[in-house]
Amino acid sequence: MKIVKGNFNNTLNDINKELRVDESFDLIYRTFNIADKKAVFYFIDGFVKDDILEKLMESFFSISKDDNTSDYHKFIKEKLPYIEVDITTDMETLKLNVMSGVVALLVEDFEKIILIDARTYPMRSVEEPTKDKVFRGSKDGFVETLVSNTALIRRRIRDTSLTFEMFNVGTVSKTDVVVGYMENKVNKKLLKDIREKLNNLEIESLSMNQESLAECLYKGKWFNPFPKFRYTERPDTSASAIMEGHIVILVDNSPAAMIIPISFFDIFEEADDYYFPPITGTYFRFTRAIVTIVALFLTPVYLLFAYDFITTPDWLSFIRIEDTINVPIIAQFLILELAVDGMKLAAVNTPDMLNTPLSIIIGLVLGDAAISSGWFNNEIILYMAFVAFANFTHGSFELGYALKFLRIFLLIVTRIFGLWGFIGGTVIILLLIAFNKTVSNESYIYPLIPFNGKELLSVFIRRSKHTVNSK
Repeated sequence: MKIVKGNFNNTLNDINKELRVDESFDLIYRTFNIADKKAVFYFIDGFVKDDILEKLMESFFSISKDDNTSDYHKFIKEKLPYIEVDITTDMETLKLNVMSGVVALLVEDFEKIILIDARTYPMRSVEEPTKDKVFRGSKDGFVETLVSNTALIRRRIRDTSLTFEMFNVGTVSKTDVVVGYMENKVNKKLLKDIREKLNNLEIESLSMNQESLAECLYKGKWFNPFPKFRYTERPDTSASAIMEGHIVILVDNSPAAMIIPISFFDIFEEADDYYFPPITGTYFRFTRAIVTIVALFLTPVYLLFAYDFITTPDWLSFIRIEDTINVPIIAQFLILELAVDGMKLAAVNTPDMLNTPLSIIIGLVLGDAAISSGWFNNEIILYMAFVAFANFTHGSFELGYALKFLRIFLLIVTRIFGLWGFIGGTVIILLLIAFNKTVSNESYIYPLIPFNGKELLSVFIRRSKHTVNSK
């Protein structure tokens, strides 16, 4: 829809009607004069700093009637003291820009409307993410503003090959989505596919940011819980992924970056692996892998011994439960699996000032009461405590819950079918991993399949990243 040319007041009324300035208290329109011409500012209160508009108006008020202001090209070049300026005659473009925080300037007799990008979004400070903390290294993290996030990545990659493409997604929200990649390293086929999907998405809004976008980009099989995307709030992790040829997707209003494509082994990498010497980083990787495997199989294996599906050797006789078992062991495990998540949800919704004392109460009172009342046995509490803490050895919530669902599945089939249930469940888990695909339709377990010995070794042995061979 083109903005009506001709009568200034008619154009003004059309814009006021489209923007609904009389209904929205925070949509401001400021009328004034530039020399002998009428002018109007349109902007969202809270998206623009007052001092910027004040300086612009000071400049406009200094224009005398003798100056020729009928040519908008000359006006922008000589009379508008600002850098980021654009023009438009399209009503939809005007509405989108104003609602995004851009200041619109309408001047009498000008053929086009001037768009001044003087927006400043409310944002918190750039600080280390609470989830992606490191022992050593950068302490900055993404925020909810796109420009700040792209700047944090560009600070680390000062190369013209680094590209950030902007898309608007959502027929109502028109959310800004940025796709970042290295032009000389990215998978061109995957990039083309991502562009087409973002341009053709039929969705009203990205209400849940990356998760809403992920479900639109990839409609995966619901029964395979392993994640297709990796999320991070760390600029250094995102920059490293881009340097490796991955695509990073940033969504406005979200402090997390989505990295694609990723394999099963990529999820286990952490920033601390590279902020310490190779031997220490390798130790971290082995520890993380061992703890994750033990967390998946510990309770199902214990179930095999507890129900005599496997004869307990003498050297493991100490694992047998000596106290009375009032509640079946499988039921204890399943109840505690739910209880652990219940405590996580309670911790999220508990005010910070009460979090620590309530955690102590839960640990001392409920733990002791659960054992003394006969509901749970000491050994079951011990193993589930290890499993609960083991989920935090890697940074991926999605992988943690994938392993949790599979552990519950393995517990159930082991209790029903015994040793063969455990073997069959393990085979199913391996198949779920092996037959999974990345978003680029490649092997989920590369470099194991297809086999690449050098790359497979680097999965376990930490090597230097992004080094340049000097001659």
